[in-house]
Amino acid sequence: MPDPDAKTEAPRTLEQWTRVLCDQEMPIFSNTAQNIYSSLDDKQKGAMELASIILQDPNLTAKILKVSNSVHYNPSRQKMNTISRAIVILGSNVIRELTIACSFFESIISQQNKDMANREIAHAIHAAVQAKEIAIACNDPSPEEVFIAALLNNIGSIAFWCFGGRQCQYIAELLQSGNFSAEQAENKVLGFTLKELAMSLSRSWRLGGLIEESITAPSSSHIRPQIVYLAKEITLAIDDGWESEAMDACLIKLEKLTGQEVGFSKSSLKKNMLSAVKIACKFGAHDASQFILTDQPVQTEEAAGHEIADKSKIQFHILQEITQHISGPINPNLLFEMAVEGIHRGLDMDRTLFCILSTDKKMLNEKLAVGWRKDLSTQKIKFDVSSLPANLFFKAMHSASGIWAHPKTDSILFTPSVINHIGRTECFLIPIYTDNKPIGLVYTDRSINKKPLTEEDFNVAKLFSQQVNIGLALYKMKKHE
Repeated sequence: MPDPDAKTEAPRTLEQWTRVLCDQEMPIFSNTAQNIYSSLDDKQKGAMELASIILQDPNLTAKILKVSNSVHYNPSRQKMNTISRAIVILGSNVIRELTIACSFFESIISQQNKDMANREIAHAIHAAVQAKEIAIACNDPSPEEVFIAALLNNIGSIAFWCFGGRQCQYIAELLQSGNFSAEQAENKVLGFTLKELAMSLSRSWRLGGLIEESITAPSSSHIRPQIVYLAKEITLAIDDGWESEAMDACLIKLEKLTGQEVGFSKSSLKKNMLSAVKIACKFGAHDASQFILTDQPVQTEEAAGHEIADKSKIQFHILQEITQHISGPINPNLLFEMAVEGIHRGLDMDRTLFCILSTDKKMLNEKLAVGWRKDLSTQKIKFDVSSLPANLFFKAMHSASGIWAHPKTDSILFTPSVINHIGRTECFLIPIYTDNKPIGLVYTDRSINKKPLTEEDFNVAKLFSQQVNIGLALYKMKKHE
């Protein structure tokens, strides 16, 4: 059906819808999902690569920390102020799945969602929570993976109802007439079903694994897709009522899967429903949370895991985490990550980089980069540490505590090679030492927002770098004890 009010022609085919949703409506999720799953394919990429992907997006970083600090994921209430620490405490697999979930909601919740969209989102979150708890009862090795598979199982419907425009209205009208099933209405308006759209999006985003299996084969003989499908059935059965025939059928299936008695299972499902409301709010889906049916008041956490707007507090808390880390067994990579995160988030910088000096002392090679516009999976930043003529990086590597470079006053140091890599931008460059020898460099700037750097900013950046130097010295001492 044509959209007479649309400024541009609406997509008509499944391929066009997939392309529009991936490239125009949900590019943040597209990029994050593809980077996450490409890093999974490469066994050499670990927690540091994951932290780098997350820290590219300040809003995504804040949301992941908020959800990570919730009781649902962090019952021990160990405070996590950095992505690095969250990865250590919760594990990279959990944080990887949370990143997919948070990125997904980052892409959709800001839109002008109507009731149908919020109902789809509510069912997805509710089903995800139920699926995770069923997976735990079944002793599944990765309940978070089941959570994400259930969350994204209806990704075609959610994406369409969030961004479908006038076509959403056409389908809604057909459904309200009572003469069409959902699939019939979708086929009449779009020429395909929203389940087919989910399959197409899953392939485009390379979601693969359990996510794709649960979408394409809900009747699979494997137990994990069965869990995902049963969780969806349960959320729909709750809409029909706790004493409905649909709920009785779900409880029989649940007892068969988990071995739990029906009475106990029903009590657990009600508890999970309340948890789903809280999780929805943590993801920022406040409107959708109202469609998760509950007859009990839900108290949301007010203080736990909230985003700290005051940059000085971010600096303080991350410095605390670094101090705590270097007082025990030291992981140098984690130390580098926390320092980069402290500088980048604590000073509100646009680009931050930690790089290691090559064995021949001629190049600085990227170890962790945040904010750089590049393909994370293939490109690595490299700087020439040239002495003839001496460039910006050579001078910084041979400085005692770093330099604050200005394109005008230090123009001679901004050689063509330097300009090609960082442009003509004001920046901080601070060397990292061990045994009084430079081994690496921290680089940071505000090349995008153009906010001026200050003396206080420079001192804070040096303080974080000094903590790395202290940590490396302690690491070496402890290693030889």
